[in-house]
Amino acid sequence: MSTEQQPFKYAIALTGGIATGKSSVSKIFEEEGFTVIDADRIAHQVLNDAATEVTRLFGREVLQEKGVDRKALGAIVFGDSEKRKALENLLHPMIFDEILRRSQIEDAQTRPYLVDIPLFFETARYNIERVIVTYASRAQQIKRAIQRDGLSREEILRRITAQLDIEEKRKRATYLIDNSGDEIQLHQESRRIIDKIKKDFS
Repeated sequence: MSTEQQPFKYAIALTGGIATGKSSVSKIFEEEGFTVIDADRIAHQVLNDAATEVTRLFGREVLQEKGVDRKALGAIVFGDSEKRKALENLLHPMIFDEILRRSQIEDAQTRPYLVDIPLFFETARYNIERVIVTYASRAQQIKRAIQRDGLSREEILRRITAQLDIEEKRKRATYLIDNSGDEIQLHQESRRIIDKIKKDFS
């Protein structure tokens, strides 16, 4: 494969755990001029495109007027590893194809960009060398997720344990953004990493 054709050549994966501030970091990078390919946004579209198949797998209760009810589907799959796997097997190839298509457009610009993939390590599907991990302790994850999503502690813990442990993700990071502090500190941490990335790609 020639250098020009290498997929994800200028890509940096952005990942983390639930309520570790990934969306905030993504926004900061966009404000600093980075393109962000958002796997979650793509997943929303793919999920509705695959509504018939999703309904066949999980029942009509996951369907609402505007498409798939993500909250109802989430409650089913986060509590059952087999059902979660079935959903991943259906959606992940479609999500990957769309991310790859967009990445090829970005690689042609020959400048770094982010691919925001919540389950980057778990899927092991993306051949992206550099990874930003947004980090917060488990206690902070739980507290923030309760405030943000209004879910029970048990439901949040179930979702956290369904993913690779945040401490393991931290170890695998190329760039670590520690979101243990407040919003000002998160901006400072993000800008520090942006400067580092610009140097690494210069």
